[in-house]
Amino acid sequence: MSAHVRRINRQDRIATGVLVGIAAFVMLMLAAIVIYILVAGAPKLFDLNFLTGKPQQFKEGGGIGPELFNSFYLLVLTLLISVPLSLGAAIFLSQYAPDNAATAVAKTAIETLSSLPSVVVGLFGFLFFVLYMGWGFSIIAGAVALTMFNIPILVRVIQQALEDVPRSQRDAGLAMGLTRWETTIHVLLPAAMPAIVTGVVLSAGRVFGEAAALIFTAGQSAPVLDFTCLDFSSPSCPWNVFRPAETLAVHIWKINSEGVVPDLTAISNGTAAVLMVCILAFNILARVIGKYLERRLTSE
Repeated sequence: MSAHVRRINRQDRIATGVLVGIAAFVMLMLAAIVIYILVAGAPKLFDLNFLTGKPQQFKEGGGIGPELFNSFYLLVLTLLISVPLSLGAAIFLSQYAPDNAATAVAKTAIETLSSLPSVVVGLFGFLFFVLYMGWGFSIIAGAVALTMFNIPILVRVIQQALEDVPRSQRDAGLAMGLTRWETTIHVLLPAAMPAIVTGVVLSAGRVFGEAAALIFTAGQSAPVLDFTCLDFSSPSCPWNVFRPAETLAVHIWKINSEGVVPDLTAISNGTAAVLMVCILAFNILARVIGKYLERRLTSE
């Protein structure tokens, strides 16, 4: 073996070792964070009173029942608004939009919006939805604010999923006499559905853990919820979209900033653990659903 070949092999082994070391360090850091949060909040994870009870400000034993419900309620509303809009925009950009300057500007705007800090979105939502529109601190204001930075992410995910479908499939549909719309609905969307669902579920995990945008739009108060109340104008009605709603992430920030809860550490750790478990569940669910749909839709 020549000296040149030995030098190349040595450089390859060094580069491989460095990359493996970096990947291992990142994985170790992530594992350490997840394990620390879960271990610190483990006593509260299986405490039914904590998961269903209401917060207590000046005494021990508070729960996160309203915050847990608010987090899922906000998530569902956000997805109901953002998914149809994102799907329509992605279909237009990938299948119908002409390749011109206007389309390039639209794609650049989407990329820019997807990188906006959530606190900027929250401040805009506070000025426009809370003050100008007169919605006040409310669930609908928070859901629309979350939609603002969720749509660019979903548009890019869905657009990429549609563009990854082999062009031969679209050409085959058109050759069989299908219109462009029928080809998109019956050929492209089923083929791209696993990647689309995975992207939607992963974006749901990001929305679920958002705090900065909701502090300025959904508010920091958690009124007592009465699930038997059907008066949609009542602040105690859980389905009232114009009531304030404190989520899990906002609750963690609030109790640590106020410092009036006696068992602050236990409540904060327990809330963080519940939030971590939910986000991990979203990620696992995305992979499971994606693989199931891939097997189902591709007959593999």
